[in-house]
Amino acid sequence: MNKFAAHAPSDAAKGMRALASGWFGEVSDMWPGQAMSLRVDEELFRGKSDFQDVLVFRNAAYGNVLVLDGVIQATERDEFSYQEMMTHLALCSTKSAPKRVLVVGGGDGGVLREVTRHSSVERAEMAEIDGMVPEMAKKYLPYMARGFEDPRAEVMICDGIDYVTKAEADSYDAIIVDSSDPIGPASVLFEEKFFRQIYRVLKPGGVLCSQAECAWLHLDLIVDLAKMCKEIFVNGSVQYGYTSIPTYPSGQIGFMLCCKPDEDGSTVDFTKPKRYPTPVEGSDLKPMRYYNAQVHAAAFVLPEFAREALEPHLVRGKE
Repeated sequence: MNKFAAHAPSDAAKGMRALASGWFGEVSDMWPGQAMSLRVDEELFRGKSDFQDVLVFRNAAYGNVLVLDGVIQATERDEFSYQEMMTHLALCSTKSAPKRVLVVGGGDGGVLREVTRHSSVERAEMAEIDGMVPEMAKKYLPYMARGFEDPRAEVMICDGIDYVTKAEADSYDAIIVDSSDPIGPASVLFEEKFFRQIYRVLKPGGVLCSQAECAWLHLDLIVDLAKMCKEIFVNGSVQYGYTSIPTYPSGQIGFMLCCKPDEDGSTVDFTKPKRYPTPVEGSDLKPMRYYNAQVHAAAFVLPEFAREALEPHLVRGKE
């Protein structure tokens, strides 16, 4: 499934070359023949972590922009659509309000911020392999990084796969895999053995939400992922939803959502949200700007070309 793993860049050189003319260009083998470009009004940081090339710059239209290995990860202007949908499509669908949640990846803190929006959550863990990413987020994307300040948050700089593998079975109400594209350090987060470990550590009735690429660009990869999840989440539910976000390739990004069957054999129908996030009393989080119950349900309405390819491999919940 990870046919792009071999294309992992050693640095962001392709995109960086555009800086000479005052523009950053997102050039990648994962979307040949096209590139997203943003003008660089001010370069704020450029460096290499132990795992990837990191760039942060300021753009007049999108605010501060975080780039990893030449690929835009987040901008201040549009990050909320991704963070809110990735988090709440999962956490608002569980049969009972989630108490223990794990975020794998997500070093910018955006998903963790949205997890803490749920007052039911007692423990929000994050396992991020690259310690430079949270530090850059705290400095340059402070509202995204707000979740790091929540007393319920436990942030571990470690290998997320190793963290999940060592976790006790039936531990989590929800796991959110906020990975970058399946190249470089994130490629292993799309592999079957990792998903099988996730299934093991989810509680009965627990849910997974994993970044699952864009149907306009990588439908074959999404189909393979859906097939794999259907095999792993036996008698569970598997659905694909998506959101719009201007600075991601083709303006869309998708999520694979899976539910481990409950002890009574019931599963989750992700298309029907059961609750709305209710922040803890005194929270200073801003109101959500993208997610609501209507857009939740609409996220699973697929255009015909995607529905035709994916529907044989998706499983609707049995509540």
